[in-house]
Amino acid sequence: MSRKTTALDAFIARKAEIDAMLARLQSLSEEHFGVSPDEVTWGHVGDLAHYAESLKQISDAAFKEGEHAE
Repeated sequence: MSRKTTALDAFIARKAEIDAMLARLQSLSEEHFGVSPDEVTWGHVGDLAHYAESLKQISDAAFKEGEHAE
C-alpha cells in the first residue's frame, strides 16, 4: 500500500527546494556572482538588478510588504 502525500509532506518538500536555492544563491553571492572586479560590466549590474527585483517580489509577498501589504 503506498502512502498518500499529505500537505505537510508537500510543504516540507517545497521548503527543501527553497532552502537549496537560497544556499546556492548565497554561495554564488559570496563568489561575487562569478565575476572578478576587473571584469564587471553594466551587463552584470543589469543582471544583479533583475535578480534583486525578483527577490524583492518574493520577499514582499512573504512579509506582506510593498504591493502585498494588507
